Amino acid sequence: MGGVDYLSLAEVEQIARNAHAGQTDKNGHPYAEHLAAVAHGVAARGGSAEQVAAGWLHDAVEDDALTREWLAQAALSDTTKAIVDALTKRPGEPLEEYTARILATPGALVVKRADLAHNSDPARLASLDPATAERLAAKYRRTRELLGLAAESD
Repeated sequence: MGGVDYLSLAEVEQIARNAHAGQTDKNGHPYAEHLAAVAHGVAARGGSAEQVAAGWLHDAVEDDALTREWLAQAALSDTTKAIVDALTKRPGEPLEEYTARILATPGALVVKRADLAHNSDPARLASLDPATAERLAAKYRRTRELLGLAAESD
């Protein structure tokens, strides 16, 4: 990303944290913990600054924390915007269409891999009721299959 034209990663992180302030994940933890885990997971997988920024923002539009209009106008690269858009599941959208869009968007797969890794963390799933944990684990397995990541359980 770099340069004066785009938001810095620190600014993107602050925007994401502010946008999701007060939200919690299924485990009751501050939602920003998930965003941080995904952003750090992207970096650990060799992701670019544009991909790390998308990691911070990957759920913002889907969760109505930020609007599509905000994303379109934000001082972010087209790559970051495209990745965030690709990772934004549309209401009623089949998983097959969602994963096809991720695969068709350069840079999006590494962000989704980091997201799946954190969502599938056995410690996180273990704190949910068994029915919810199994439903989510099955959903994440199916998502991995559609993304060609079936062998991964990170």
